[in-house]
Amino acid sequence: FIKADRGILLRAESLFGMGFGAADAAHVAFAESRGAALVSCDDRLMRKAESGPEVKISVRNPVVFCYEEGLI
Repeated sequence: FIKADRGILLRAESLFGMGFGAADAAHVAFAESRGAALVSCDDRLMRKAESGPEVKISVRNPVVFCYEEGLI
């Protein structure tokens, strides 16, 4: 459980302003707050996250993530 603090909320608002959907912006903001990779099956989110420098974390497909982590 991660409590949403002001920084996370402001970051989510910023990402939303950059064209991320509300839920995607929240997920990215929470992951960024912990320096964690975000694993998603949403190709559009992955492309958006990788298309510019505004996202500070890795957003990966589950299969790619597992390969990168040596899980499979």
